[in-house]
Amino acid sequence: MLVLENLKRVVTCAPAGVSGPLLREHMGDLAPLEGDLAVAVRDGRVAFVGPRAKLPAGFARAPRHDCRGLLLTPALIDCHTHPAFVRSRADEFEMRLAGASYEEIAARGGGILSSMKAVREAGDAELLAATRRNLQRLRDHGVAVVEGKSGYGLNQQHELRQLRAIRDAGEALDMHTIRTCLAAHSFPPEFRGDDARREAYVRQVCDEILPAAAKDGLAQRADVFCEQGVFSVAQAAAVANAARRHGLRVTVHAEQLSASGGAALAAGVGADSADHLEFADAAAVSAMARAGTSAVLLPGSTYHLRMGQWADGRAMIGAGLCVALATDFNPGSSPIPNPCFVMNLAVMRCGLTPAEALAAFMRNAAHALRLDTAQWGLVAPGARAAFALWDVEHERELAYYAGANLCREVITCQGWRF
Repeated sequence: MLVLENLKRVVTCAPAGVSGPLLREHMGDLAPLEGDLAVAVRDGRVAFVGPRAKLPAGFARAPRHDCRGLLLTPALIDCHTHPAFVRSRADEFEMRLAGASYEEIAARGGGILSSMKAVREAGDAELLAATRRNLQRLRDHGVAVVEGKSGYGLNQQHELRQLRAIRDAGEALDMHTIRTCLAAHSFPPEFRGDDARREAYVRQVCDEILPAAAKDGLAQRADVFCEQGVFSVAQAAAVANAARRHGLRVTVHAEQLSASGGAALAAGVGADSADHLEFADAAAVSAMARAGTSAVLLPGSTYHLRMGQWADGRAMIGAGLCVALATDFNPGSSPIPNPCFVMNLAVMRCGLTPAEALAAFMRNAAHALRLDTAQWGLVAPGARAAFALWDVEHERELAYYAGANLCREVITCQGWRF
């Protein structure tokens, strides 16, 4: 048992009478509590949240944790990251600032293939240490639940090494990881050159890598980068359907760089989410709404790539989509482990309010991963006992102080992940 006390404000993200994700007008209702508050935990679950004077008698002798008057929220859920990378690509960042195009950088051995080379050359201990470092950066910014993708191995051996590194690093840091096989992130060098080679790699992903990743629960999901010059709609559909056959849930990198058809594909195959969506049009949004496919917006990558087109989060909320946010933390297009900075971008460029941006990293992110929203991303009886403490007086400040790390502590209680 544990009692968190000396709390003046708690963001519960649990408005009365609302189940599932927070949609439309409910997305801005974070149901905060004010006063002399306490949160009581038993067996890894919230047992009580409310005025300290009403704390149940059974917690009278429970250990106390002094929250120092800080703001308490559920620990954040980052539902789209690429944490199993070994080295930065700051050299490419400088090249891009000097005017080099994505294609020019790739021609010099940069891009995804640069990260692939580093992963393949790293030993298991180095890969694990780097992945743990990257997850620690997220936890330092308030995250306790993280979706982590492979995608820098691009063959069976190294994709599985990445997934194991994400699993083991999460265990070491007491973070809950949802692991996604992104073998269909790019075509490895040995399968480039012509259409026949590319099709051979798609078959390898479908017939060998995905079933191996699904074995014994190493991965729970699969992803595919549906984009011009990467995986076509037909190839992405083959990957998604193979993933479903092997018991994996599906998500799709969609409409990031062009209107590629990825969002409609995600809706058509019943994907949990379509992610990025800068170029998603009204028809794609409608298809996602009908299918119940969540929209995961990643404005950190839009910002870092200096794109002119931003995802229209306001229209997606209006259409009834479950809209979530994620950092897309990765070494190439979004070296940003700070969800609060992403919230600021979503408010400034994607049309969300500060309250909606926070909901998008809590309960809506849980739903995008198909976690039970009665247990994940909220502070209410029965919820998982994982919390973040913030050095602010009001939750609107999280999106306001752009770039600052306002998180002072992440608290994860024994048994909360199980």
